[in-house]
Amino acid sequence: MNVLTRYFNYRQSLIDQYIKGDMTKSEYLEKNLDAVLGLNIKPFKNIDTLEKGLFNYQYFNALAKESRQMSYDFSDREIKYEYMEKADYYYDKKDKATLKIIELLDYKGIEAYYIKVRSKNLKGKLFEIIINDYNNMILHSTNDYIAKRLKDNYILSDTEKKSIIDGYINQKY
Repeated sequence: MNVLTRYFNYRQSLIDQYIKGDMTKSEYLEKNLDAVLGLNIKPFKNIDTLEKGLFNYQYFNALAKESRQMSYDFSDREIKYEYMEKADYYYDKKDKATLKIIELLDYKGIEAYYIKVRSKNLKGKLFEIIINDYNNMILHSTNDYIAKRLKDNYILSDTEKKSIIDGYINQKY
């Protein structure tokens, strides 16, 4: 079993623990970050397989969430802003991986829709992408370009739906 397969199996066990209520969202995010960084693999420059794209997505998503969380820990505006900038940088990298993933799939075997969220900042912006042929892997984005590409390929509808992982999405951490 290669290192990426082991990571995705471990990640699934973390998700299962979270779903059972054995860990909080914060604990899940922390353990996932530790797992991604613990692999001692840098993000792939050449994403030529779905697994590499999904790893990059998880890698940058984990770092973005950590940076966003860290920004909440500081009252100093300058430090807070630095962490928010870092989070935005990682989210941009995550979106590049997302785009590469859907291009590798040639826009097949995926579905996408905007999701119902409690956050006023994300309302009408956050959409969910389901990769049906990869254990229903779930990706999220607010990127306008990705939304346009999905719409151009008749995948993303403007209709809002409840997220498959609604409890996770709408829970603060």
